[in-house]
Order: sequence, then C-alpha cells, then structure tokens
Amino acid sequence: MVKRIYPSSQSLNMWEIYVQTSEFKALAHQISQRLILWFNKNGRDLPWRKTHNPYHILVSELMLQQTQVDRVIEYYQQFLNALPNFEAVAQAPESLLLKLWEGLGYYNRVRNLQKTARIILEKYNGTFPTQKEEILSLPGIGEYTAGAVMTFALNLREPIVDTNVNRILHRIFLYPTKNSENSTFTKILWLLSENLLPEENYWEFNQGIMDFGAIHCTGTKPHCFSCYLKEFCQYYQSLSLTRFFK
Repeated sequence: MVKRIYPSSQSLNMWEIYVQTSEFKALAHQISQRLILWFNKNGRDLPWRKTHNPYHILVSELMLQQTQVDRVIEYYQQFLNALPNFEAVAQAPESLLLKLWEGLGYYNRVRNLQKTARIILEKYNGTFPTQKEEILSLPGIGEYTAGAVMTFALNLREPIVDTNVNRILHRIFLYPTKNSENSTFTKILWLLSENLLPEENYWEFNQGIMDFGAIHCTGTKPHCFSCYLKEFCQYYQSLSLTRFFK
C-alpha cells in the first residue's frame, strides 16, 4: 500500500490549496463513490429517511442531538402523530411538548423547535426557509443541523460534520494529530466535508458517511482491516506499521 502524505493538520491555508489539486479531486471521487456503494448495501433503514418533509427532518435531527438512534426511533413517530406539522407544534402547550419529549432529555431542544415553528409561521408563512443564513438564524440550529435539513429535506448540496463524520475525516486525513475542537481543526474538517461531497448523489453520500462512522469506523474497535477506505487512511497506516513491527 502506498503511504499517502497529506498537509499538516495545523495549516488551514495548506488544506485550502490541497483540496483544489487534481490529486485530491481524484481521491475525493474514489472516497465518495466507495461510501455511496457501501451505503447502498449497508445503510440503516431509518424512518426519517423515507421523507423529505422539512418539519419531519428537523424533528429527527433535534432528537438525534445528544440521543442514540435507537432511542430516537421510539419517540419520532409518536411525536409526529401528536404534532404533525409546524402549526401544531407552534400552538402546543409546553406541558404537552415536555410530555412528548420525556425520556429524551435536553428539553431546550423541543423548546427551540417550538420557537422555530412560530418564526416559520410568522416570518416565512409556514414554509421552511431555503437560505442557509436564514436557517442558521433559527433557534437551536447550528452548522450541522442546517446542513442536514438542507440536504435531506430540501435536496440542496451541503456538507455536514457530526461526531461520526468528524471521526472518519480525522482518521483518514489528520491522524495522528489529536482530535480537537479548536477553530482551525474544525474549519479543516468542514473544508474536507465540503470538498468530498459529490456533485450528484449527495443525499446518499451524507447519509452514507454518517452510517459508515456509526457501523464501521466506530469510536471503539473500528473494522479497519476490512475497511473500504483503508488505502486512504492515516489511522489504518499507523495500525499496519504497528502490526508489521510487532
């Protein structure tokens, strides 16, 4: 296996130059196509993947913040049955909101959902906005949630970086640098996510890279030696060298 040399993880400028090179673009194409292929064979069957309704997608994304997928599946349809749209959640008494959210914790998420619903009704006539700046201005919506709703509900090409995507990009491109929340490291992750995103099939790519992190490139005991992406991965190369010199 050819050892790949990527730019320093400390230099955003070097990464901005590198992602424009033909080398990276060829690499990005291979990675994206392999992830899409993997997803089409192995992707999880999740209820919010069967809709493009912005309200449904937003509910799922807010529930998934700080909560495991299996737990969210239990609550998602129950919540939608009780409050099926922005108008219903905007008008709901707080006692009902909290009761429906009970067991998920972090109740500010559902309070922010209600605030967002009221803004959408009052400012956007009940239609979810499509401009990223407007979406980011809504309560409780950050870069990841905005990108997820734009991709999965609005069919717009937007990068995402959640915990799983962070782990994959760190292992492939930035290892052995310690995973960090500093601004340069975060900007590099978003830059990589944006430039790996294919022009087509970006819904499948974004779903696929999250599932790949949840199922295959896991936080503990990742399946490195059977990995679709191992030939590109700094983390795998370090494991291979360790194994070789034992």
